[in-house]
Amino acid sequence: MEAIKFEKVHFSYEAEGNGNDPFADNAAFSLDGIDFSVEEGEFVAVLGHNGSGKSTLARLTNGLLSPSAGKITVMGLDATDEKKLFEIRKQVGIVFQNPDNQTVASIVEDDIAFGPENIGVPREEIGERIDFALGAVGMNDYRFSTTSRLSGGQKQRIAIAGVLALKPRVMILDESTAMLDPRGRKEVMDVVLRLNREEKITVLLITHFPEEALLADRAVVMHRGRIVLSGKPDEVLRQEETLKSCSLTLPRPVKICRELRCGGLAIGDCLDAETLAGELAALLPQNASFSGAQERARSTGTAESGSIVCENLSYTYNPSSPFATHALNGVDVRIAAGDFFGIIGHTGSGKSTFVQHLNALIKLPTAEKKYKPKKRKKNAPEAPQTTLNVNGFDLTQKTTDFKALRRKVGMVFQYPEYQLFAETVYEDVAFGLKNFCEDWSDEEVSAAVREAIERVGLDFEEVKNRSPFELSGGQKRRVAIAGVIVTKPEILVLDEPAAGLDPLGKEEIMELLHKMHADWCKTVIIVSHDMDEISENCNFAAAFSEGKILAQDTPKRLFSTTELTEKAGLDVPFTAKLVRALAARGVTVDCDLTTDDLVQKLLQAVKTEGAGMRSTQGGNGNA
Repeated sequence: MEAIKFEKVHFSYEAEGNGNDPFADNAAFSLDGIDFSVEEGEFVAVLGHNGSGKSTLARLTNGLLSPSAGKITVMGLDATDEKKLFEIRKQVGIVFQNPDNQTVASIVEDDIAFGPENIGVPREEIGERIDFALGAVGMNDYRFSTTSRLSGGQKQRIAIAGVLALKPRVMILDESTAMLDPRGRKEVMDVVLRLNREEKITVLLITHFPEEALLADRAVVMHRGRIVLSGKPDEVLRQEETLKSCSLTLPRPVKICRELRCGGLAIGDCLDAETLAGELAALLPQNASFSGAQERARSTGTAESGSIVCENLSYTYNPSSPFATHALNGVDVRIAAGDFFGIIGHTGSGKSTFVQHLNALIKLPTAEKKYKPKKRKKNAPEAPQTTLNVNGFDLTQKTTDFKALRRKVGMVFQYPEYQLFAETVYEDVAFGLKNFCEDWSDEEVSAAVREAIERVGLDFEEVKNRSPFELSGGQKRRVAIAGVIVTKPEILVLDEPAAGLDPLGKEEIMELLHKMHADWCKTVIIVSHDMDEISENCNFAAAFSEGKILAQDTPKRLFSTTELTEKAGLDVPFTAKLVRALAARGVTVDCDLTTDDLVQKLLQAVKTEGAGMRSTQGGNGNA
């Protein structure tokens, strides 16, 4: 039986009643005659660039949207029949990209119970379902927490738990693991796989992670509202030309294989580190050691401009209340001027709380206007002092010019829509500039806004008068970044800058950050759950766990041992996995864990040993 069936389905947001919106008929927000079906019990991954129609496909499936033309059938029910929608939504659970879109209660337990209560699940069973759902996403300890005080990743887990509690026959996950740490993604995918394999729940997974797509029975690629590719995931993810034409990129393992092949190494396409290491080990001499990795440079200067010194920073949400949460506990970190600095850690480890201190979105108690120092009790030990110096500003003092600080320290949040508010893109980008540079003329403001919008890769004339809320997710993120960089801050802080973006979008955002870093931004700080993103871009990084810093070092050294990454609940970059897999086979490769350096070292090693043209069984992969 077909769980989901689309027959010649067209959809346009203009047809939903937005006929007066001149931008609503953009093809990126439409489906164009889709024929698509999913068998009951099948696991299908949907890939595509931002704005390709993936989320629209998901919303049509459970009746949140109605097609402009065509027919949709879900579990044998007509999704266009309003009388059938309640029954369809009982059987189809959807987890959205942004968990705030489906959070309905102030307490975690109540939020998860909301769905089962509305479909008439007996009270005794609701408790059992809450236990199951919280355990499945690793959030048992937060059962009685307030949802508004959870981190972005924790909120996403609760959103997934709310759908799991419904025990639907069809589960749709719309980039629902994008904000989770690697361990959290694995836990969620393990649950989804188990539900699919054991309970035969049909799964429609919308994702940008190749490793998640590989778990599916079938992968589908969407482009401009159409399905352009469908097949086995390991076959689909090797189709370089088609993926490139759809603004997607090859998975990192396949990229490495093809770069090695271009360098003269006869090796096939591999999708995991163990397989690739096995093929490489057959070409390299046993007990070989290839060294010479160069550490990426780090400034040793003492200039205040662009630097951050933090000592003994602690912070508690809701202090002196039953909901008190210790987010930071004695954080010590130094970020040098010129760093491209990474911050990693599991969901809820304190990363976002820390970076919000850097431009005083969260102020230290001593910096509050009403602060009065408490008298120390007799014989009581002296409280440790906190130091927080950012770009030469002392953030522990109430006399600090925080407006000047915020011009020099820009912040981009996890969800870009949280900092978009104006009627047009132009007004949104110009807002901060007008506040910080009140003496500027209209011509100067306009020139700066144009430069910022074009710098993030958007067409100024095309978007300047558009509402920022009509843009795709990737475009919103670019506008949010433009609104921050328009003042050309000396320190730029980005909390998950590439989360939820398609692979090409991620590459473009990182290229943009590196260009700004080279041109005028002294220090860039990124918070990320993507370890490949950290290893490829950062010269230094700090690992957070339970409100403390476990370690701060170069990516090469941070990812050199499993002990740290396991303790922090993190994965390691693919390059580190490959280096470890090679070491287990007697081949030592010393590289800085960037793809370029790893490929260079391997090709040099093969050239040195004269083994470059030896063939392997897997040497006939796609070119």
